Amino acid sequence: MTVRVLVADDHAAVRAGIVLILDGHEDIEVVGEAADGEQAVTMALELRPDVVVMDIRMPKLDGISATRRLSGVSDVLILTTFDLDEYVFGALRAGAAGFLLKNTDAAALVEAVRVVARGDGLISPSVTRRLISAFGAAVPERRPYEIGGLTPREREVLACVGRGLSNAEISAELDMAEATTKTHVSRLLNKLGLRSRVQAAILAQDLPAER
Repeated sequence: MTVRVLVADDHAAVRAGIVLILDGHEDIEVVGEAADGEQAVTMALELRPDVVVMDIRMPKLDGISATRRLSGVSDVLILTTFDLDEYVFGALRAGAAGFLLKNTDAAALVEAVRVVARGDGLISPSVTRRLISAFGAAVPERRPYEIGGLTPREREVLACVGRGLSNAEISAELDMAEATTKTHVSRLLNKLGLRSRVQAAILAQDLPAER
């Protein structure tokens, strides 16, 4: 399967570099380029790419606001120079499926696009530790019925997500098709009012204690 990608960055040279890296792989096709957040949203709604590689600081509409508008349309992989907490947390709350820094090497960027396209989440290793502690503490207290509303299978899938397993790994562990796993993940995100798999992983950290 070819992963269709839209690249959004206001710096033409940076955008061209990202396109060059991604287009060099047979399983990835760059279907469009956007120079600002508003253009990224418009093009994503028209082209329906699998993944939008999105910068944060852009004119007209910033990457976080654009990500929020694309919830349910395309998966967003944030690629930015800045690892400030406000950007990391803001992007994940907006529903970004991944967060990488621009000093990431080409191979890691390509793999990140593939990971996000598969429906899995990915965060730059340099921000993961502080993200889990700070963002986890910021998750609002859940009401009992929010977790209780999940089916037993959805609770199992959520626990696996919390352990950092990919869809393929969850499918193997729970002995079900990968397409079924994706459906369960989508349903539990909807029931819990979450925008992304990363948010679910953080929330799931204390799930066993709630059981």
